[in-house]
Amino acid sequence: MTRRIRRGKEKEGGGQNLLTLRPRFQKSDQLKMQSNEAPVSMEVEAVPCKPSSASAALPPKPSFEPLKAHEMSDGRVQFRKVSVPPHRYSPLKKVWMEIYTPVYEQMKIDIRMNLKGRKVELKSRADTPDVSNLQKCSDFVQAFMLGFDVIDAIALLRMDELYVESFEIKDVKTLRGEHLSRAIGRLSGKGGKTKFAIENATKTRIVIADTKIHILGSFANIKVARDSLCSLILGSPAGKVYSKLRAVTARLAERF
Repeated sequence: MTRRIRRGKEKEGGGQNLLTLRPRFQKSDQLKMQSNEAPVSMEVEAVPCKPSSASAALPPKPSFEPLKAHEMSDGRVQFRKVSVPPHRYSPLKKVWMEIYTPVYEQMKIDIRMNLKGRKVELKSRADTPDVSNLQKCSDFVQAFMLGFDVIDAIALLRMDELYVESFEIKDVKTLRGEHLSRAIGRLSGKGGKTKFAIENATKTRIVIADTKIHILGSFANIKVARDSLCSLILGSPAGKVYSKLRAVTARLAERF
């Protein structure tokens, strides 16, 4: 009652201190008012997007097929010639079909024997799948001429990391007469025992042709076999070479 009397007096007194009281609404009344309001819908105009002139001007992505072997050499035929030593002429005639079949049918390389020049001639064909096939076949035939068996030399066609390394005994140590003969005997061993042991331990193939030594295998294996052969040439006994070879091969097996 006192508050109403005071407000009345203030109104009567000229309205200098007028109080404006805001209406108080409950939460339920606010929710009813929000629900009564009509939702405003926004109309979105769909404008078709036009491709930019830069993307429309680009040509289609080209697709290039891989070149064939004869196309890489501009259609020119490549040749390889391998000389046949006199002492390998008869063995070549015996196993000619074993050499001819993988070279011609699998590697797609033409091969023939030139009887007049005593050379094996290799030629690439239009359907040769790879450029390196010609060189692989040349290495295969050359390995046979050095004295390797066809079964061992054919690995050159199937694996890329194999190659042949050759050296002479005089490259390691200058030996003459009986000293040279004893060195060759140490390399071979009794019945080829030492040579076979080195081959099996290092996974290589070794050919001892007089004073020349040829090793067929991978780079790491050839190095181990060559070190063992050099130790034998320098005069190390076979037992010492075996023990050292056993330790090196065990280390290689752990690495891989």
